[in-house]
Amino acid sequence: MDQFKGQARLPKFAIPKRYDIRLKPDLTACTFAGSVAIDLDIVENTNFIVLNAADLSINSASVSYSSSSKVLQPVKVDLVEADEILVLEFAETLPIGIGVLDIVFDGVLNDKMKGFYRSTYEINGEKKNMAVTQFEPADARRCFPCWDEPACKATFKITLEVPAELVALSNMPIIEEKVNGDLKTVTYQETPIMSTYLVAIVVGLFDYVEDHTSDGVKVRVYCQVGKTKQGNFALHVAVKTLELFKGYFAVPYALPKLDMIAIPDFAAGAMENYGLVTYRETALLYDDQHSAAANKQRVATVVAHELAHQWFGNLVTMEWWTHLWLNEGFATWVSYLATDSLFPDWKIWTQFLDECTEGLKLDGLAESHPIEVDINHASEIDEIFDAISYRKGASVIRMLQSYLGAESFQRSLASYIKKHAYSNAKTEDLWAALEEGSGEPVNKLMNSWTRQQGYPVVSVKLKDQKLEFEQSQFLSSGAPGDGQWIVPITLCCCSYDARKSFLLQTKSETQDVKELLGSCQVGSGSSWIKVNVEQTGFYRVKYDEELRARLGCAIEKKNLTETDRFGILDDSFALCMARQQSLTSLLTLMGAYREELEYIVLSNLINISSKVGRIAADATPDLKDDINQFFINLLQFSAEKLGWDPKQGESHLDAMLRGEVLTALAYFRHDLTLDEASRRFHAFLEDRNTPLLPPDIRKAAYVAVMQRVSTSNRSDYDSLLQVYRETDLSQEKTRILGSIASCPDPNIILEALNFLLTSEVRSQDAVFGLAVSKEGRETAWAWLKDKWDHITKTWGSGFLLARFVNMIVSPFASFEKAKEVEEFFASRTKPAISRTLKQSIERVHINANWVQSIQKETNLGEVVKELVFRKY
Repeated sequence: MDQFKGQARLPKFAIPKRYDIRLKPDLTACTFAGSVAIDLDIVENTNFIVLNAADLSINSASVSYSSSSKVLQPVKVDLVEADEILVLEFAETLPIGIGVLDIVFDGVLNDKMKGFYRSTYEINGEKKNMAVTQFEPADARRCFPCWDEPACKATFKITLEVPAELVALSNMPIIEEKVNGDLKTVTYQETPIMSTYLVAIVVGLFDYVEDHTSDGVKVRVYCQVGKTKQGNFALHVAVKTLELFKGYFAVPYALPKLDMIAIPDFAAGAMENYGLVTYRETALLYDDQHSAAANKQRVATVVAHELAHQWFGNLVTMEWWTHLWLNEGFATWVSYLATDSLFPDWKIWTQFLDECTEGLKLDGLAESHPIEVDINHASEIDEIFDAISYRKGASVIRMLQSYLGAESFQRSLASYIKKHAYSNAKTEDLWAALEEGSGEPVNKLMNSWTRQQGYPVVSVKLKDQKLEFEQSQFLSSGAPGDGQWIVPITLCCCSYDARKSFLLQTKSETQDVKELLGSCQVGSGSSWIKVNVEQTGFYRVKYDEELRARLGCAIEKKNLTETDRFGILDDSFALCMARQQSLTSLLTLMGAYREELEYIVLSNLINISSKVGRIAADATPDLKDDINQFFINLLQFSAEKLGWDPKQGESHLDAMLRGEVLTALAYFRHDLTLDEASRRFHAFLEDRNTPLLPPDIRKAAYVAVMQRVSTSNRSDYDSLLQVYRETDLSQEKTRILGSIASCPDPNIILEALNFLLTSEVRSQDAVFGLAVSKEGRETAWAWLKDKWDHITKTWGSGFLLARFVNMIVSPFASFEKAKEVEEFFASRTKPAISRTLKQSIERVHINANWVQSIQKETNLGEVVKELVFRKY
């Protein structure tokens, strides 16, 4: 049996074709009983059957294998928990061909939000359990023994025995329901061929709203009793999105129905189970009165993301987790395509830059990983559901689509989906389809982006009407890297009409731009050059000083698009962190954005101000207040334009921006903002429906009142907790959790952190409360160490554990602290956090080096004072 232990994949001598699964969950005892009959094709001589199983109690006497000629009982049944495999040894060689494997088993409805688990909800004040599945990446094995690998596709016939009054859902429509006393037996249509991680079951009390697509697919949104009105927006998005994707992929949705359901306890954002998509409530429900514009956008993009998976992931599935990015990167990219089609006024493609930036941030670490990453054990899979698979994945798809052209790209995708439907694919299969459709050497172009980690910074110098380009790997640490890429360079000079593009395939190259520069008005100060036009490329750009200064002028004169203004700022910030550009020059550039009003640019300006503010406070405490004041000044223009109250007919983006600008001013402890927020907050406490505190500015008000809370002045904190306890809207609860630890008083922070571990906070939501103020960093670290055993017990088997480490460790900025963190985790690391821990410690080193570099800038104080007193 030892030959099967410690292997990344199951042996290939038996291939599952069909599962007949019967499950009987007991929602009071929180257990389940089950049986499975698996049609197998034995394709090699063997006297073993090896499949996945974990946390199940196998009834050994029930296990049998029946072929056409005989019924065999195994001589040994061994459940190897370390490898999550069930090894069945038979006395004789199994006959080649088709047979049936029967197994009876029991399990526990766990509280870990994975496998077959329980979630709690209340009906008329009474607490109840529902039973829910979450199988991706590798947890179907916790519900029934199976070949739990994406390439082992089969059909699934599911039968449930459940309390008669409950709703019982699965991937397919119900074909029969038989009531027998208090119980009913529910049988579902057999599924098409699919992977185990997409099987789904939900049992509980629910209401629903329903609609149909134009070709008759029944679409429902299920939610807790009394919340159906909150499902209407997602229902509208789903119906329209299914129709859009049917056209885009040139293949209809494959199932007769699509259910989407809100689950109160849910670890991820959502899960694309075939025909039964599960969501956390914040990603599916939208309340006209109490949800913010940002919540509405979140629902739209998440629904579009999950429905994209019905084709890209469910119909065509990655062959192994190495190719996870094919699922996630693609669904992320195409969710923007769908949202833009449904809500063009949201200008959602400008916000795609946020995806790109998050990808660039993580991939700037030496401890990043390639898009295609080797997976050697199931425990390693969780950690790659990260910004590389989703965000870098989406960004390189966008870069490729921009290079190949939208029409050619779409045609090739449709042929890829047709070719691999009901089957599996690898990255190279997608490249082959795109290569065939476009005639471009896609495989050669893209390998440097998916098979090696990192990305380039392209340095640009102007000399004698020639542009000199040089690429090198960008690392946030400032260290040299040795990667090289095929980089699609785009540039424009003085106008978006004067453009040039080429592939930079070597370390350096010179391009003649004499003709392009001819379109500039000489001596007018408007002769600028922007590389990576509209930020479609996944790389950073470093300009020489003269080019950088000209771009600063172009920003002030509003000559550049918002995406390009975003890109210049973001690259400058990254180069400053990597110590390739001074903080002085970054702050000077930021000054050029003082009249910025576009959502995506201001949102990034706020994020950068917040990070720079924290680092500057570590590096130069005596300049902290001046730098803070400079950031407050930068936001005054937009704050005055937007005001506190929504304006009739204003855009979705302005509604989101108002909340972000006021929240930033609250974090910077701007007195006038804190005063006004306090007035509105107290009006809200008197009347929850007051027009003085609409949902878009609630987070700002909550953060603002927490800035003046202390041990001796805690009433606003207690009031916020009261609002938390009274609301049943998840979005409101997470807004409050995201605000309470922003308090400057370490004692209150400790209270807030301890509150996260109480039964009042669902374990899925605790991570929202980890955003502590600068004054709370040490408190949070001491708390993490003190509570580590409890935290690992509660979150230790899922990806949320890694968030605790990242959010509490990463903000530090000293080498001593990095050493202390390393020492603490030396004996406490586990596969689920090893990558995140290394990344977090690397971030601390980057911050510490950045602090030292800032301390060496001799003219910083002078420049800051000049920027503060400059009249805006």
